Amino acid sequence: MTTIHELLVPEAVLSGVSVASKKALFAALGAAAAEAYGLDARAVAETLTAREKLGSTGFGAGIAIPHGKLDAIRRVCGVFVRLEKPVDFGAVDELPVDLVFMLLSPVGAGAEHLKALACVSRLLRDKGVAAKLRGAGSHDALYALLAGVEARDAA
Repeated sequence: MTTIHELLVPEAVLSGVSVASKKALFAALGAAAAEAYGLDARAVAETLTAREKLGSTGFGAGIAIPHGKLDAIRRVCGVFVRLEKPVDFGAVDELPVDLVFMLLSPVGAGAEHLKALACVSRLLRDKGVAAKLRGAGSHDALYALLAGVEARDAA
């Protein structure tokens, strides 16, 4: 089973990010992936934009899981961002998004990519978890919460 520890490093958890649009959010996610994983920021943003053209990855309740596949990576990795102010994302419920968990997978990672999406979706659909993520005081607290939820669920 895919776990958050396998998808996310503490450096890839950000809070208080301020963006004005989905395009700016994708650029910020690209920059975060570049910093945390050494990826090309522009390639990440372009991959997310291309996937988003197929349909919104905003699944409601202020949450989005933008995702895509890149040649440049060898394992599924993620970036979690809590936005300072919600941004319009074209979500299914038309609500703006403030919690974003981006996933990037290698091009050939079919089942692995789907397992990661399911893991993140399961975590973020929990209303209690989402509320705690919105109330956490720092990126360290966010990562501890994500890791703590996972540890509790694995027990």
